[in-house]
Amino acid sequence: MTATAPHFGPSPVRRPLAAASLLAVLVSMLFGLVLAGAGPASAHAALTGSDPQDGAVVATAPEEVTLTFSEQIAMGDGSIRVLDPDGKRADDGAPRDLTAGGAVRYGVQLHSGLPDGTYTVAWQAVSADSHPVSGAFTFSVGAPSETTVALPSAEAGGGLVGALYGIARYAAYAGFILLAGGSAFVLACWQRGAGSLPLQRLVVRGWITLTAATLVMLLLRSPYTGSGKLADAFDLGGLQAVLDTKPGAALVSRLLLLGASALFIAVLFGAYAKREDEKEKQDLTFGLAIGGTVIAAGIAGTWALAEHASTGIQPGIAMPVDVLHLLAVAGWLGGLAALLVALYRAPDITSGAVRRFSRMAFGSVLVLAATGLYQSWRQVGTWSALTGTRYGQLLLLKVALVAVLVGVAWISRRWTARLTAGTGSGDSVLEPAADTSSLPDGASGGSGGSDSSAPSADVDAAGDGVDPERAAQLSRQRAALTTAKEKRARNADPDRSGLRRSVLVETGIAVVLLVVTTILTSTEPGRTEEEAARGNTAAAAVPVTGGQVNLSLPFDTGGLNGKGTVRMDISPGGTGSNSVHLWIDGPDKRPMDVPEVKLAFTLEAKDIGPLPVVPDRLTEGHWTSSGVQIPMAGDWKVAVTVRTSDIDQTTIDKNVKIG
Repeated sequence: MTATAPHFGPSPVRRPLAAASLLAVLVSMLFGLVLAGAGPASAHAALTGSDPQDGAVVATAPEEVTLTFSEQIAMGDGSIRVLDPDGKRADDGAPRDLTAGGAVRYGVQLHSGLPDGTYTVAWQAVSADSHPVSGAFTFSVGAPSETTVALPSAEAGGGLVGALYGIARYAAYAGFILLAGGSAFVLACWQRGAGSLPLQRLVVRGWITLTAATLVMLLLRSPYTGSGKLADAFDLGGLQAVLDTKPGAALVSRLLLLGASALFIAVLFGAYAKREDEKEKQDLTFGLAIGGTVIAAGIAGTWALAEHASTGIQPGIAMPVDVLHLLAVAGWLGGLAALLVALYRAPDITSGAVRRFSRMAFGSVLVLAATGLYQSWRQVGTWSALTGTRYGQLLLLKVALVAVLVGVAWISRRWTARLTAGTGSGDSVLEPAADTSSLPDGASGGSGGSDSSAPSADVDAAGDGVDPERAAQLSRQRAALTTAKEKRARNADPDRSGLRRSVLVETGIAVVLLVVTTILTSTEPGRTEEEAARGNTAAAAVPVTGGQVNLSLPFDTGGLNGKGTVRMDISPGGTGSNSVHLWIDGPDKRPMDVPEVKLAFTLEAKDIGPLPVVPDRLTEGHWTSSGVQIPMAGDWKVAVTVRTSDIDQTTIDKNVKIG
């Protein structure tokens, strides 16, 4: 019954009929995959246990309800709600972090004197990999009863906001691939392509897409993880709260890096494209390659720091591996898109450029294979998870698509070899000798056709007083005939046409592969899905000594607005690792924000301490610190220093028994 809810150009070119049909089929596959994954996807964190358990019947009402998760999560006031049979709140509304011994647990205190009946527990949080999660279950006191509470059907990260956020995620990945991969193609494969307008448009549109998608995700982040209301996207308070989170900081960092990438693009398609001196161009190539790599790695790192790679097992290894994986994807698929554009829109692309891209793609595939193997082991873990979970099944589909893509790439390499053999070993333009025998009379450009000679005669006559407009019109017609002749000769080359078709197929498969990869990033990994399915509650039974410590300490710093009360929970209140939560209330019992709070623990009987603790601000008036080590049981003095202004502060203390 437990529910872990995810949330989640250039002008047209005339293509052969077969290529157009193939593209239509690929687009249909793409939309099919998008629609198949349009619903909210399961997020990384999973509820692995609870006390009381889902559906349990207990003799007396518990003092608190605890939830155990597969990874670290972020919770705020109201994230756990316990409702009695009449739908009224039965909890105090302030979740406490009970994490200890590696088990991620949160609990909420219940009111005393609760009547018998069926209670509903509904929860919502944000997992460490940035995805919102939610769920609900019931337990009964004494005996089950009828309840007026309906289990929530709306899932965190769903609805219109979730759909828009998901679209922005797809667009961000696509924009990064075009930006990074297109730039890499120009610098590493075809430097003269920096002056090609179609390639410039491709890279710039990738930058625009990534920038716009990042801005949309930043605005939608608050309603995506919270209310689910689109209007809250423009709430400045919610936006400020997002900026204080790891995903928000990652999105802002991405925008700053995109500003640097705009300068990179300006140099690449400006000064670099116009540079004629080979030595200067070589030096500039090196500088752009280093700078572009740093910027691309930084942008890729914004995903690694805020999503799957940043949590789970071995995050210190997983994050750089994830950056390499994203860069390899961009180099292969983004370069493939640039090659396709060049083959259709840039007739002066050289055979050497195609060969160099072939080598770059091969290296990218090797990196993808190595990093993908590690990621698969990390996220799946077992053979049963590979075939029995949605993540594993999507991973198998991705592997199959990569295999097909590699096969088509091998065909492209064969076409490349034939083109190279036909044009020589140098950087020859992929342009066959113009065969004009099949063109109609007058279009061949020869001197024997009457249509061909007429324009020349008229143009010559223009100098003797013939209408200049007529001469200009005839000149444009001649240029159009020449262009048509070159295009027909180009399309008649079977090797070039074969390469164009195979690259078109590669690009179509790559689009589908990108969709599957994006779905994978928002799908609960097989490891945690299996753990949640087993209902693993062992982590909830971690033994602790002592009991939770609750303190209430009034303070007065002596300055303006210097009075208030510190409420503190120390959990589990025993030796070893503890979590500390502090709430600072003003005289009106409302949350009070202060510039600084510090703690110190002293065991005077054993001459231990003071042990300093600097808690982190969670929300307004709420501070927390995890992993506070209490080395032994005893009567500890807990000192709290509160600063309310630059000069007003006070320290209050109280002795409590811990352990």
